[in-house]
Amino acid sequence: MMAENRAELLAGAGVLAVAIGFLVYANRDSGYVQTAGTYPLTASFRSVEGISVGSDIRMAGVKVGTVTDLTLNPATFMADARLEVRSDLALPDDSIIMISSEGLLGGNFVELQPGGSPDNLAPGAQIENTQGAVSIITLLMKFAGGSGDATAKEPVAE
Repeated sequence: MMAENRAELLAGAGVLAVAIGFLVYANRDSGYVQTAGTYPLTASFRSVEGISVGSDIRMAGVKVGTVTDLTLNPATFMADARLEVRSDLALPDDSIIMISSEGLLGGNFVELQPGGSPDNLAPGAQIENTQGAVSIITLLMKFAGGSGDATAKEPVAE
């Protein structure tokens, strides 16, 4: 009887240890929790289509941070994003941040392109140079509809 209780207790402890390990791993990679070695930045976008809290921030294809919050600014009607970026990156204050796509059928991510300024962004600073998401549907409609230039002239016969 005592051996059965001990076996059940060990099995339960093993399951609990695996569950805790899984939660720690999932929480570490989710981007929802600020990790040591990061600093906050903000940016305002015209459109954040395809981006959500936890989306990757990449530079040269390498993940360097995560999106931690997205809100609509009622004064500017822009999407305000809070970001956490690795603290070992000293980003110039003229850096560009944009919403990029992984491909025609891929998801979106936030891309950072460093500028050339000698001054760096301080923690909590706002990145001014932003480019929102580009809608594939809008691009296809422009392509299918032609240039839409009503001022195009036909050649005049002399």
